[in-house]
Amino acid sequence: MIICSSPRSLLLAGAFIGVFTYGAAAQQPANPPAAAPPAAAPAPAPAAAPALPPGSALIGRPVGNEAAAKLAPIAPPPIAAAADKLPTAKLKVPAGFNIEVYAAGMANARSLAEGDKGTVFVGSRLVDKVYAIANKDGKREVKVLASGLYRPNGVAFKNGTLYIAELSKVSKIDKVEDNLDNSPKPTMIYDNLPKDEAHGWKYIAIGPDNKLYIQVGQPGNNVLHDDAHGQIRRMNLDGSGAEVIARGVRMTVGFDWNPQTKQLYFTDNGRDWMSEDVPEDELNRITKVGEHFGAPYCLQGNIPDPEFGWGHSCSEFTAPVGLMGPHAGALGMRFYTGNMFPKGYKNAIIVARHGSWNRSKKFGGDVVVVKLNKDGTVKSTEPFITGFLENNSYIGRPVDVMQMKDGSMLVSDDWNGAVYRVTYGKPKVAAK
Repeated sequence: MIICSSPRSLLLAGAFIGVFTYGAAAQQPANPPAAAPPAAAPAPAPAAAPALPPGSALIGRPVGNEAAAKLAPIAPPPIAAAADKLPTAKLKVPAGFNIEVYAAGMANARSLAEGDKGTVFVGSRLVDKVYAIANKDGKREVKVLASGLYRPNGVAFKNGTLYIAELSKVSKIDKVEDNLDNSPKPTMIYDNLPKDEAHGWKYIAIGPDNKLYIQVGQPGNNVLHDDAHGQIRRMNLDGSGAEVIARGVRMTVGFDWNPQTKQLYFTDNGRDWMSEDVPEDELNRITKVGEHFGAPYCLQGNIPDPEFGWGHSCSEFTAPVGLMGPHAGALGMRFYTGNMFPKGYKNAIIVARHGSWNRSKKFGGDVVVVKLNKDGTVKSTEPFITGFLENNSYIGRPVDVMQMKDGSMLVSDDWNGAVYRVTYGKPKVAAK
């Protein structure tokens, strides 16, 4: 339910018409005036702009602005790139790190989860599939684990069970790694979710409390909405006991728990069409159940929204612990807890920034390392993987990151339909 209000005005007008007759028997003029030429046909009304569907990303785009008219969401290639066409040679990592193709051929590869036996599960947003990257006889093989799903973006794994989040429901597959070649259909465990397409795709993860967490984005770019949107929920692993733990969340597609404090951190994408430089995406932290993070009333913690901020102060809401850049598309994030990378990366956050579309000069399209102060706020944001953005065009778009058991890091790329692996130290011959 979208609630909106607009000022009304009253127009008061009066017209006084006097008709005076100077004589009932007044004479007609001897030579009556020539008849007036016929009135010109009225000009046709300009064609109305086609109505945008509810939740369209183009709602709010400035009218008559040539630069803004060129901006729109960027569709990825329809098929996955071949392994030998991937841009790994153009991707740059810090000294001592290596990046390689882990697996290819997965159209619209998005969220990542690792199974107990080393299987990597990959969700998708624009196709109907969940993939499994299996290790067999020293080689990696990509399988379609499940198909016929609707926006199965979110994947999470716990104790042999894979959880899959589609647009409006969460399902599970038990003993999934024992049946990769003949997987049963997912069993639905929770379906009390809105069906809005705008920001409808879901991200899920399992917290240290052994509960399943899922977000529900706002149903449009910048809207007032009902109590079922703009939030993060958690529930038991069987789908019971669902509760809202945070509100004022515009759209998060990545969250993880600080290994030291157990507090939940999440990325949150800022609104579009306010300007090219503000607001910035946010990195937020939940310190208690029920916090409100501002959307759509306050942006980036310190800017009242020009449409909905009236009557509100940003001090009413929980401010972000850090900002991630204008229209950066900050998505997947994980705390690094492994031992492979140098000590400076320990307990830092690795964040995939998908990159902007709502900006003339694109921003993001990279993976960064966010290091924290002792109080949990952001100390610095440093480049980790660059090169996905070339001459203001994408040659790849990172979506999610995931630490593997050996301490290496996987990065998904929905533009190319691939997953990369980042390691540190002397390069080793990797399985293909």
